[in-house]
Amino acid sequence: MRFLKTSYYYQFPGPKPRFANFTKTDLFKTSFNNKIVEVLCYCLMPNHFHFLVKQLKDNGISIFMSQLSNSYTKYFNIKYKRVGPLLQGAFKAVLIESQEQLIHVSRYIHLNPVVSDLTKKPEYYPWSSYLEYTQTHSLFCNPLEILNLFPSREKYTEFVEDQIDYGKALEFIKHHLVDEI
Repeated sequence: MRFLKTSYYYQFPGPKPRFANFTKTDLFKTSFNNKIVEVLCYCLMPNHFHFLVKQLKDNGISIFMSQLSNSYTKYFNIKYKRVGPLLQGAFKAVLIESQEQLIHVSRYIHLNPVVSDLTKKPEYYPWSSYLEYTQTHSLFCNPLEILNLFPSREKYTEFVEDQIDYGKALEFIKHHLVDEI
């Protein structure tokens, strides 16, 4: 939950309430139109995370990712009395070039815990934005950018869940390939 709150906090630039004191309502009141990025969907996995992020200001994604990773690493290191990096390497980014790519990336993110055998259904996984897509309230992301490309939430649910078996098969193949010499 701390990672999600931190990711929400750093979508906004510049002066804002101290992280320890902020509420989401405070940020909506003062800075809603001033976001540097908008998280469209996410999934937090045991050893990595996925964000589908829309950049709203120049260099917004780089600033967001830097502030998020630095802040969370500092919090984690203090809490668990450790030092050094928490995350391995720089973040990887892929430019989304079409609406089709956008919806497929969102599906990939939402199916990640299912194809990794962390859960049977995407709605059972608590560290994903999937429920924000299937229900009518949002906590940490803006699902409307993607949901507006579908006639209904139910159609998005079908779009995602129709590929569960295919996604699991691809994951199985990926982990059972033997490199040829």
